[in-house]
Amino acid sequence: MFKSSVPVLMYHHVSPVGGMIGCTPEHFEDQLRWLKQEGYKSLTLDEFAQHLAGKDQGKAVLITFDDGYLDNWVYAFPLLQKYQFKATIFLVTSWLHHGPVRPVMGQENVPNCPEHRECEALIEAGRSDEVIARWSEVHAMRESGLIEFHSHTHTHTRWDLMPDEAKNERMQWELEQSRLCLQKELGEVSEHLCWPQGYFDDDYIAIAQKNGFSHLYTTMAFGRNTSDTDSARIHRFAVRNRSAKTLAKRIRASHHPLIAPVFNNWKLLSRKLKNR
Repeated sequence: MFKSSVPVLMYHHVSPVGGMIGCTPEHFEDQLRWLKQEGYKSLTLDEFAQHLAGKDQGKAVLITFDDGYLDNWVYAFPLLQKYQFKATIFLVTSWLHHGPVRPVMGQENVPNCPEHRECEALIEAGRSDEVIARWSEVHAMRESGLIEFHSHTHTHTRWDLMPDEAKNERMQWELEQSRLCLQKELGEVSEHLCWPQGYFDDDYIAIAQKNGFSHLYTTMAFGRNTSDTDSARIHRFAVRNRSAKTLAKRIRASHHPLIAPVFNNWKLLSRKLKNR
């Protein structure tokens, strides 16, 4: 018996500039339109957890965004509303500020939403409010019933790359601070965590689980999310700035019970050979 799989889509930006890990509103809408036409529904993280526990969720995907960029509010949210798709945004909690909501696509004086590297530079310069959603915008999206918010740590730092070898203590602090911030601003913290820059190891998994995070989201693209999937190693694949046809091929390849294992094993082997 074949087990059903739910593809987890990973986005960062939706804005007119597109860019390295961005998607234009035109391509994003094309992708959402295709999902709607093909009869897909988007899941909440609770529904996805139920899928991993064995509940059949039908024809479904999970739509996720990393970091909480301003363009998620300005461009992605209006399109998700238009097609009534649910999505999850993993927040880097130290990057968010307070202030009034800003205009969204279709309104006047829409804020500038630069490409990814410029966003990184502004965040590094202490100007994250210019490129990251505000708590007021988070609340507005949350109140729609379509968007939910979960932890992407507090500072998005790869402590394993730092000279300080106390990476485990640093990650413990990251998760504690993220939980405190989400509890203060949203009134709750879930069991779902997305690793910054996709890095994790066995130590980090143990620390996350100790801190109440049971469902851990990776950037491991080549695998099926079924009831056999380890909830500490959830697969996601990046959605590129391309038309719905490309997404359609990737979704079909990623979760088909016969095609997916062959496709995933071939991609993993190709990557190993390339990295030799």
